[in-house]
Amino acid sequence: MASPVQGTAIPLFLNPAAGRGRAGRKLDAVRNLLDAQGIHHTVLQSAALGDLEQRVFDTASSGTGRLIVVGGDGSIHEAVNGIMRSSKSVALGIIPIGTGNDFAKASGIPLHWEDAVMLLCDRLRAGTPPRSVDIGRMNDRYFANGAGVGFDAKVTRIARANRLPIGNLVYLLAVMQAMWDGVITPQMTIRYNERIERGPMTLANASNGAWVGGMFRIAPAARNDDGELDLVIAGPVSRWRILQLLPRLMNGTHIGEPEVSVRRIHECVIEADSPVPSHLDGEVQALQTRFEIRILPGALSLL
Repeated sequence: MASPVQGTAIPLFLNPAAGRGRAGRKLDAVRNLLDAQGIHHTVLQSAALGDLEQRVFDTASSGTGRLIVVGGDGSIHEAVNGIMRSSKSVALGIIPIGTGNDFAKASGIPLHWEDAVMLLCDRLRAGTPPRSVDIGRMNDRYFANGAGVGFDAKVTRIARANRLPIGNLVYLLAVMQAMWDGVITPQMTIRYNERIERGPMTLANASNGAWVGGMFRIAPAARNDDGELDLVIAGPVSRWRILQLLPRLMNGTHIGEPEVSVRRIHECVIEADSPVPSHLDGEVQALQTRFEIRILPGALSLL
């Protein structure tokens, strides 16, 4: 057995529902591997939406310097909001067992949970200093990977309601359903970099990482350690045009198409003429008309 890491037990937060329940089923295996590598830990499981965020907030506020989250982008979203609300310096370790794992991809974390555990254990044993990544904020909530307004938020809502065990394909299925229901193109005004764009728009996505929905490379040049967001804007598109753009969206070659533009920003304000759907890290938000978005460079420490 590896030499144990000295100090108090590291809080291990788990969302058992992550990855369509896969995270809960893998808990014993994750714990066994951590034990075998000498990583002393204690498990805290979330019981409902928002519970993980509150537990992370309480733990961070108590003065712990590091914690680990087992789950997907939704779990990371809650953990980041708990840490940021605490105003404490806390280093976050991630074991990705979710559906999309978009933030893990953006952060160079192995997507296979065993590889992620081993890398995390190696860093903990070596005392490797945490690395800093950027965090975004939309209104009064934080996001790790991205904020979407418009059609992609509608797709996210549909995907979240689908319980089929088909992995990332749930998002592709949700796109098809969202198109069948009708492509929304609300009138929006977007202010950024001393510019104003106004008109009907299919979506506006402020990306901290390149991927959304596990399989869509919406902002191929985005990096979560460069102090900027990539603002992707899509004008009005038909159902047929979405079908044409889908393959390009999946491989990141949609940028430069007539309907799509991307801008590097530090902040922006999006206003819609009527309440529109939005999401943060794949977490559906209440219908709103105003979205104030900005980047917080280096605000999160990763183990």
